[in-house]
Amino acid sequence: MPGRQNPTFRQRRLGSELRRMREQAGLGGSELARALGVSPAQVTQMENGKTSVSADRLRTIATACKSENRPLISALNDIISSRGKGWWEQYRNRLPDTLLASAEHEDFAAGTIRSWTSPLIPGPLQTKDYARGMFNRRIPRLPDDELELRIDFRAERRNQILRSPHRNHEVYLHESSLLTRFGGTHTLIDQLRSLIDDSHREDVRIHVVPFTADTYPGPIENLVYSFGVVPELDTVEVETSAGPMFFDSLNDLDSYRKIFDRIEKVALSEERSRDLIHRTVKDLKG
Repeated sequence: MPGRQNPTFRQRRLGSELRRMREQAGLGGSELARALGVSPAQVTQMENGKTSVSADRLRTIATACKSENRPLISALNDIISSRGKGWWEQYRNRLPDTLLASAEHEDFAAGTIRSWTSPLIPGPLQTKDYARGMFNRRIPRLPDDELELRIDFRAERRNQILRSPHRNHEVYLHESSLLTRFGGTHTLIDQLRSLIDDSHREDVRIHVVPFTADTYPGPIENLVYSFGVVPELDTVEVETSAGPMFFDSLNDLDSYRKIFDRIEKVALSEERSRDLIHRTVKDLKG
């Protein structure tokens, strides 16, 4: 049976963990295939997220790999049982899979989500008009119906991510994001006021890296680091013009944690960040 052409974020994430489990056991793809009674091609498809994996098959793989990491196996089983139930599925085949993957990644997180952005406000904190100003920059211009669909999707993404009771958001912004006028000055003022409101939420911590910082601490790309239900399921999302890229190797995760530690050291406190946003609104109005 041919594999799925466009695996979802969860399907790819499950596959990468199965591959890591096999490699940590010192097994080649052919060796695992013999233990499972399947072809090497089927193992490859499972590890690429292109073939479904049942709970029974997961247990068989864990046994073949002699894995005793029960918390991880339980978390992988939860991934299997949760497929196809996300709010974003209503947009499937209506919006690009890259947009849905970012929403699914945010939903996948079990703890804190850390983000770094420059020179724009992070997607989950954007107002509708600010999002419209961003999407209107597209060349060629998006058709009106697709533009409005993306804005509705962005608004629903904001609602979903901010009302989760088990998730915190640690947001790091470069000061340039407070001055870049997507949609114009009035849209930016309204966006910054919304950002101030969000900064008073218990589950949102906003820190600004000022122009006066001795160094530019983060990468040029926007980052999202999500903490999983177990450390093995931490994930990094790097935004690119072609869509998001996801990283989950232990070395990559360690590198990006160090990047966020470096950003944190030069960022303003929450209170000083809020004061800076207030002053920026005042300057924009003047």
